[in-house]
Amino acid sequence: MFDRLLKLITEDELNILKNKHILIVGVGGVGGQALETLARIGIEQFTIVDHDTIEKTNLNRQIISLNSNIGKYKVDAFKERILDINPNININTIKDFINIDNINKLFNTTYDFIIDACDTITTKVLLIKYAKEKNIPIISCMGTGNRFDPTKLKIIDIYKTNYDPLSKIMRKLLKEEKINKQDVIYSSEIPIKVNDRVNGSTSLVPPVAGIYSAYYVINKILNLSNKK
Repeated sequence: MFDRLLKLITEDELNILKNKHILIVGVGGVGGQALETLARIGIEQFTIVDHDTIEKTNLNRQIISLNSNIGKYKVDAFKERILDINPNININTIKDFINIDNINKLFNTTYDFIIDACDTITTKVLLIKYAKEKNIPIISCMGTGNRFDPTKLKIIDIYKTNYDPLSKIMRKLLKEEKINKQDVIYSSEIPIKVNDRVNGSTSLVPPVAGIYSAYYVINKILNLSNKK
């Protein structure tokens, strides 16, 4: 299945990818796209974490969502889908909401990379803190709601972000934790104001943020920037 990929990378590089274990926390619009992108590019070991089930409101943006699987746990639906893409993949699923009381359960195994694609600020800070303590590289996705323009997405140090309310809170909390640098997927687009506590979202921005997250992981593993 990797014939076209092997025109761009070597067999040795593909084998490096196959042996990496990626933790993805949150497999919604961002994390789900990151998962599928990494699966299709050769990663063969994942742990995916999400306590949500698929809802009708997910149909407009989440790659896993179909009318036929509404009500199914996202991690279960993704396991089935990913194994249908590549049966060689080993995918562990955790149906839980991660907080300070149970985060240790994630780190009973070793990961090569973490993608933080969850929505809860306290969980995001915990993940980054644990990753730094355990020396595991992590990429964290900031806000993608209330935005239309995927070209405004970029990979940047969180302390260089602006306009994004989520990034502003994260900067403060990470500074309190004495974490001085953290790469994030961030949109410089000013969020559209909506008169609702629930953010609006499209099929444009979250999936592209997921692809950016996947690219960041692959770039770091294979050092693609230095090959050009």
